[in-house]
Order: sequence, then structure tokens, then C-alpha cells
Amino acid sequence: MSETIENPDIKIETGKIFINGEWRESSSGETFETINPANEEVITSVAKGTEEDANAAVTAAREAFDNGPWGKMGGKERSKVLLRIADKIDEHADELIMRESMDAGKLKRDVTHVDVPHIANMFRYYAGWTTKIDGSVKEPEGVLGENLLGYTRQEPLGIVTGISPYNFPLILSVSKIAPALAAGNCFIHKPASLTPLSAITLAKIMQEAGVPNGAYNLVTGPGGPVGGTFVKHPDVNKIAITGSTETGIRIAKDAADTMKHLTMELGGKSPNIIFEDADLDEAARIAAMGIFWNKGEVCVAGARILVQESVYDKFLEKLVEATSKMKVGDPMDETSDLGPMAGKAEFEKVLKYIDIAKNQDKADLVYGGEPAPVNGKGYYVTPTIFANANNQMRFVREEIFGPVVPVIPFKDFDEAIKIANDTPFGLAAGVQTRDTAKAIRAANLIKAGTIWLNTWHEYDPNMPFGGYKMSGYGREQGKEAFEAYTQTKSIWVGLGK
Repeated sequence: MSETIENPDIKIETGKIFINGEWRESSSGETFETINPANEEVITSVAKGTEEDANAAVTAAREAFDNGPWGKMGGKERSKVLLRIADKIDEHADELIMRESMDAGKLKRDVTHVDVPHIANMFRYYAGWTTKIDGSVKEPEGVLGENLLGYTRQEPLGIVTGISPYNFPLILSVSKIAPALAAGNCFIHKPASLTPLSAITLAKIMQEAGVPNGAYNLVTGPGGPVGGTFVKHPDVNKIAITGSTETGIRIAKDAADTMKHLTMELGGKSPNIIFEDADLDEAARIAAMGIFWNKGEVCVAGARILVQESVYDKFLEKLVEATSKMKVGDPMDETSDLGPMAGKAEFEKVLKYIDIAKNQDKADLVYGGEPAPVNGKGYYVTPTIFANANNQMRFVREEIFGPVVPVIPFKDFDEAIKIANDTPFGLAAGVQTRDTAKAIRAANLIKAGTIWLNTWHEYDPNMPFGGYKMSGYGREQGKEAFEAYTQTKSIWVGLGK
């Protein structure tokens, strides 16, 4: 274990709501506390938004889209704004890093080298697309045989609300914000109540970058009165959410009454297949990183490790060895590998599943399985490995969202694919083998939105991201994201005789 390193003595002001270019208190005057999971201390208070605040944000966004400068702005001008946002992210990097690390228990080094650069890259990537969202010219004949011209336009949807999760507050917000703004939509952000602090800085960046009033709004607060209002509001055209499958189902039902566009990146239980011909040392390193990165609070974590029987014991030994080198400690410590779970409820959920694995599923605990407080505080859990698991065990089938992984044996290629696909989820998967043809065959057969071959946790703004099955639908990132933030209009022109 590492020693606790005290966070720098910085003052984080009370968080406010940002609507129509103005910072304001909640309409109720109420606030809620956000807690540092590393030491269980209050960081600050944040405005507790209400239904009234949510409605005000929609009104502002609708006015900005219908009558404001953002709704009339061309692609070249939007591109300039997005590039300014990216530059402001670079300028405010230290503030974003500190808030994200303190609020979510994320390793400072990860936020520094992954999260913040990635969100700046996303804005720069989509800035290049603003002038390339166009339609096409057709040559229709028409049922009456007239002389006709046809063409299409790609137009923004209107008002988009992004509901983002607590595990990657910045990345999984910007993956919605950047393409939505690039396409010309107005945006309302509802961040997770567990981790709202970096979203407040992001709204400040939008203001400094010159995003017109109402084109970007932030409402912090609980999912029911705030998120629920957006989901049901007839003037919100789209909901983009990252969250649990249960939440996604509820939103889909509620949004149906107003026929909203939806993109949903939901739960996962991703298989990582280790074939007998893999480089076992490298496979063990990838597997440990695949499940334990960001303390397992990753929707695409390699949460089921499938190992061919002939190398099962040898691989398990190497996996335990790789895991034993990981240091649980304060996220501000550059030598830490796993920080705390993002909150107390998340911490308790992980411990519950460890108990289920041991006492209900009767899997063999071979490493970890304990709370790991640093100097007596914090929501830390040791990375945990269970052997001799099978795909019917409860802790194997349900999403734990923490640093807990079963290691499951399989006989041959066909059985590996069968086990991999035997899940309601389909967000991601991985294959470790020296045989390229085998890897590609497996990738073609696995029902998941992202497949990593001999690697894991690789991301880029130009690569689409999303799930199959109960892991949701729609894609974030890449040019494919525009399919979810625009709509196609067909225009017919009669050219006469």
C-alpha cells in the first residue's frame, strides 16, 4: 500500500447551475455535498437542481437553437468555437485534473495523460467535421415520370441532453457534447450527482470559449427531478446517456411518449479470451490492466477472463503475479495503480459481490477480496481474482463494476465463443493469441461493439464506440456519431417539361 498523500490545499467553490450564459443557484436554494472517496471528506457543495431548473434550461436551449446565433451559425464558425474549447481545456488542464481525481477517485496520472488530452482531441476532431456534414444530390424518376431533381440535407436534431456517468465524467460527457455541438445542436448537460465537479469547470470553459448563451447549459442534481424532466420534456429532441442497463430501459420507456432520439451506452460483462498459443506473460499483463484499470469502474472492463484449459494453471499464476504488483493507494500518488471506488454505495456493492462469489457461487478466491483503506480511510478494494468459475455463477453474469474478475476455463475455440456470447451484454471483448487468423475469426463471431485483439483499453476520437444487445445502441465518437445527432431531409424539385 502507498501512504496517503495530502491533496494540495485548494479551494473549490460551491458549484452552481449554468443556464443561458448565467451562473445561478438552484431554484430551491438547496445544495448537495460531493465527497472525496480517497478520504471520505466533503469537497464542496453543489446546487441541487429541480424540475424548474431543468425546464429553464430547455427554454434557454430552445431559444438559442430557434432564434439565437448558434442555430444560425455555419460550420466554419462552429469549428472555430470548438477549437477554442479545446484550447481552453488545455489552459484549464490542472483544474480539470484536480477536480476529476478528487471527485471520482481516478488516478491523477490517468486523468493527466488520458482523460484531459482525450477530451481536447475530441473537440479538435469534431471541429474538422463541422464543414463536412452535408447531403447528396439524387436523380429520382418519380412515380409520375416527371423531370425531377432530388437532394438531401443533414440537419441538427435541435436540443440534446447528455446524461453522463460517474466513472469517466469528462470523457463520457465530451463524447456526447462534441459531436452534438459540431452538428449544430444545443446541449444540456446532466452530470452524475456523484461526480459533478469537472462538469462545472467544463461549463466555465464553454463560456470562456464564446459558446453563445443557451447553446450550452449545465444542470446538476438528482436523476429523478432533473434527468426525468429532460427525458419527458417535449422540447428535448434527443437523450444521450451512459449508464446502467436498468436506467437505459427506464429512459427508453419514458422517452417513447415524445418519440425522442436516443443513444445509450449501457452495461457490460466483457469476455477476454486467452488461447493456449498466446504470449502468456503479455496476456496476463493485458488481462490485469483490462479489468483493474480505473479500479474496474469501466463499462468495457475485461470482466470475464476465459482461459484455454491446457494453459489455465500457468496463466492463472501469471495473472496473480501481475496483479500482485499493482499498488492500491491515494489517487494523487503517481505510484498508485488503483484508487478508491467512486462512492460508498459503489464500494459496498463490490464487497457484496465478493461475498456472493465466495459464499453463494463457491468460486475459489486466489487473490485480494478485501477492503484496503489507506490510513484507515477511503473506499478502496484490493484487486480480486476468483478461479474455477463458470459462466452460470451470479457474480460472473452480473455487472459488478469493480476490481473483481472470474477466471473461466474452456476447451476449444467453439466453446470459447459460446461462453463469450452467453451474456445479455455486448459492449466489448478481447482475444489474446499469436494466431492472427484465429483472432480475426473470433472477432467476427463475438457479439460486441468493440473487440480488442492482443490489447485492451485503446480509444481514439475517430473510432466509434457502442454496444450490442442489452449494452445499448447508437455510437459515440467517429463520424458514425453524426448519425445520432442529425436527421435527413429529402427535397424534391420539379424541373418542368
